[in-house]
Amino acid sequence: MATATAETPVSLPRLPTLRTHEGANGTVHWCHMHADLASRTGRACFKPALVADILHYQQVLGERLHREQAQGDTGLRHVVLASDCDAFNLGGDLAYFGNAIRNQDRDALLQYARQCVRGVHAFHAGLGAGAHSIALVQGDALGGGFEAALSCHTIVAEEGVGMGLPEVLFDLFPGMGAYSFLCKRIAPHKAEQMMLSGEVLSSEELHKLGLVDVLAPRGQGVQAVEDVVRSNRRIPRARAAMHQVRALAQPVPLEELLAITGIWVDTALQLGEKSLRTMERLVRAQYRRHGDAAVAHA
Repeated sequence: MATATAETPVSLPRLPTLRTHEGANGTVHWCHMHADLASRTGRACFKPALVADILHYQQVLGERLHREQAQGDTGLRHVVLASDCDAFNLGGDLAYFGNAIRNQDRDALLQYARQCVRGVHAFHAGLGAGAHSIALVQGDALGGGFEAALSCHTIVAEEGVGMGLPEVLFDLFPGMGAYSFLCKRIAPHKAEQMMLSGEVLSSEELHKLGLVDVLAPRGQGVQAVEDVVRSNRRIPRARAAMHQVRALAQPVPLEELLAITGIWVDTALQLGEKSLRTMERLVRAQYRRHGDAAVAHA
């Protein structure tokens, strides 16, 4: 479970599903998902409320960083996506998906998917302010959770964490950035194999594949993030330049991500009862994981 950095935290306005804070020098910004699960049971997934809170946080922080830059502060900033739960994120809101599919509500699915890709693209683009994004994965990152981690410039994962794209279990594919971001790190045919296998791999295996940048011992993820920050502070201009080079050489346009969501929505709307029942079983498993036995066995 993520904890505060070694720097003295400075409180930021809190959103219902997020715990946010920053270092005393204002250059490292932490965003912990699932803050609402600290006091109640639930599912550590990308519920619409969580997606909305992340987008709001990104907008507010991005605007603040732009103001600081306009005032002459051009120092390198870091934004860290972490979790207050024992899972990083278990993926899309399958209960929401199932309900929309049963109702053939294309607009609801498309709006949700577009909001998700705007969020991952913002992390990929450094909030449009040159920030270096870091995913701190201290618990399982599945489906959309893995996509969110892949969208960040650096992935720090603790040992023993499971990460993967299990959407094929209900005959769907991960449509919120997985292919685009994977293909920047591994060969396209390997990306397809990973997406179509549904296999969940360990952080150790993903580190060997080059999909995890920093592998940290269990419980030392925060320290590993701080090491990344310190390393970047020694070469701030070079790191900022590399962001620009990456954007030119390996672009992931928002338009590409939005177009893929259209394919994802049309595929989802074709799913049959068998796939929907599989989604429902996975939803119950997510509840069971966080102790809500009444819902898990409903």
